Amino acid sequence: MMLAPSTPSTRAKIGAMIAPLALHLIAATTLAAPPVALPGCREACGNVTVPYPFGIGQGCFREGFNLTCDDTTQPPRLFAGDNDAAWVQVVAVSLDGTLRINTRMVNFSLSENPEKFNRTWSAGGLRAAGRLTVSAKRNRFVALGCNLVASLVDDAGRFVSVCAAYCSEAHGPGRVSDASCSGVGCCQTPVPRPGFSSYGIQINDLAQIRVRPNDSSRYGAVFIADRDWFGEKGLVLQLDYSAEPQRIADSTVVPTVLEWSLDMKRDKDMFRLPDGLPTDPGRCISANSIVVYNDDENQRPRCNCSKGYEGNPYIADGCQDIDECLQPDVYPCNGTCTNMPGTYRCSAKKRIISLPGLIAIIAIGACFGLLFSLLGVAQIIKKLKKQRAKKLRQKFFKKNHGLLLQQLISSNKDIAEKMKIFSLEELEQATNKFDHNRILGGGGHGVVYKGILSDQHVVAIKKAKIVVQREIDQFINEVVILSQTNHRNVVKLFGCCLETEVPILVYEFISNGTLSCHLHDQSENHFSWKDRLRIALETARAITYLHSAASISVYHRDIKCANILLTDTLTAKVSDFGASRSISIDETGILTVVQGTYGYLDPEYYYTSRLTEKSDVYSFGVILAELLTRVTPVFSSHSSKGTSLASHFVSLMSDNRLSDILDAQIVNEGGVEDAEVVARLAKACLSLKGEERPTMRQVETTLEDVHNSKVKLSSPITRVNQSSLKDQPWMGNKGGEGTRLYSLEKEFIQSSEIPR
Repeated sequence: MMLAPSTPSTRAKIGAMIAPLALHLIAATTLAAPPVALPGCREACGNVTVPYPFGIGQGCFREGFNLTCDDTTQPPRLFAGDNDAAWVQVVAVSLDGTLRINTRMVNFSLSENPEKFNRTWSAGGLRAAGRLTVSAKRNRFVALGCNLVASLVDDAGRFVSVCAAYCSEAHGPGRVSDASCSGVGCCQTPVPRPGFSSYGIQINDLAQIRVRPNDSSRYGAVFIADRDWFGEKGLVLQLDYSAEPQRIADSTVVPTVLEWSLDMKRDKDMFRLPDGLPTDPGRCISANSIVVYNDDENQRPRCNCSKGYEGNPYIADGCQDIDECLQPDVYPCNGTCTNMPGTYRCSAKKRIISLPGLIAIIAIGACFGLLFSLLGVAQIIKKLKKQRAKKLRQKFFKKNHGLLLQQLISSNKDIAEKMKIFSLEELEQATNKFDHNRILGGGGHGVVYKGILSDQHVVAIKKAKIVVQREIDQFINEVVILSQTNHRNVVKLFGCCLETEVPILVYEFISNGTLSCHLHDQSENHFSWKDRLRIALETARAITYLHSAASISVYHRDIKCANILLTDTLTAKVSDFGASRSISIDETGILTVVQGTYGYLDPEYYYTSRLTEKSDVYSFGVILAELLTRVTPVFSSHSSKGTSLASHFVSLMSDNRLSDILDAQIVNEGGVEDAEVVARLAKACLSLKGEERPTMRQVETTLEDVHNSKVKLSSPITRVNQSSLKDQPWMGNKGGEGTRLYSLEKEFIQSSEIPR
């Protein structure tokens, strides 16, 4: 076969094929790992790397650094020592001058001789060559046991480190105090500097402590351990040793850190000190290396590769240049990286902008300009919207009598302390913009949200459902009434926001739900009769206060269990005054549009449209019936789909059949006698004629007597004529509860009243 003649084009193709291969070869050479051991010598035993001056086999190590690899085990194990008896296992060799070996505890029995014990601790067979010493920085001298003093002794017989472990009878033998090994059952102390390759160990019994008679054998153990290892494993080791001292001492392998170094005289061939420059640290046998000294009194030398190089400085040409450009994570460069001996150079990339690139830059700039223009227009629109919203809020504020309310608050300190006019922004922030997940509940007059004010105060915020003038007037009516009300059983109004079409009210937060939920819930956590009686009394006190303890009486007009809130301590709070009406103290009733809740509504008020204080008495009578029976105001019976609890209750009471409907829990708690008195009171409140019903003052007095166990079964509940009643002025718990204003307040009330 004849070869085709070589042509320039053929040579070019061959060159193009060879160039990448050459680059790969160069990269492979650069990435090759620097040598660890001498040529032809083993670099590892199992998973332990063996760098020179250490070595395995003849000609692979310096004098005193010989190691032995036992290949009969899997994985193979590395040992240091001159003979089998002196071998210690090596688990790590590092060029930073450390050697990590496994050692054993020196254990003993304190029962042999309570006076003194002498032992020897050795770092292994290499100690004779003087190459290895115990690292003072990396190890701790530890003693386990009770009532002993453990000492390290140097070759001259001097004590160099001592610690004592104590156990009282309260601790018991081997009792572990804590993980610090601070002297109770365990003690530790630093290893002295400079370290030695072996130590004498002396153990002395504490003279003032005597072994208890039943302690037939007391064990102790001492060892030198890697400080980090003991910090992690020390507590477990103490616990195991306290349980089985002999077994743990015999079986536990302790890691110990040794330091190794060269000798300037013995190993002078390993160093290259420059002539005439004694202050220069010099270098080792490898180029690009430096001499460093261990931080101890003996200034023992060892070698490191210079900055920018890595490898083994104890081998000729062992320190090789690091190609920093191949490690961008360690040596960052945002431009063009060029490797140099011991360092690298990072130069900025030259940018050549072509015509297409220029067009792209112009296009991008135009896009950004358009984007900024759109953002500017959006900002202007947003600012205009804010201004319009601000003007609208000001309009609503004036429409909702905000200026009059501000004047009222500023002129009266009592109201100013209780009331605050909130901004819409504050309440939106408090409710996360009236988030649906913040809804607590709702009634006929609005939705209630849970809010957290800027001072971290938790409140209930009531917002109207429907935007109609009637709702607006009802909310203003509630502000008027609650701003002048101060009673522990009436929910407190903290303030309002008048910047919306319908005012928003801010109440105290009542966390335990309504009385209706607790009475008619299917859960097993039912009220006791004592709690029900107290809640009835607290509600009666609140209504009595509204009726007769103020210069301007308030008829609630929507008394029901759903409007009675309960605190965490089951204290009753009357709420929802949207339907309430204020009348002068000398008036007996007013004509209004009928308003209320079916099942609680006074029949006389329903037919005559005349609202009196006895309308609230009737509604309260229904609540008493609910507390006695746990039956809803309107319920389904066998004969009818919707039966009124009030009529059914009165009918059963007339037939002396209260037991047919009385809640079984009251019977079980032994409250039947009091329940009958309350039931007769409820019957009186549910009279069809208002004049036959008691006043709320009389209801309160009767419930107070029952609550205090003063009423007997024979005590009559008299039907009264309203014309013959003259309630005495009621003084509340606080002196300010009965106070009222006449000037600005009356003007505010009159401006907000609506025909009903």
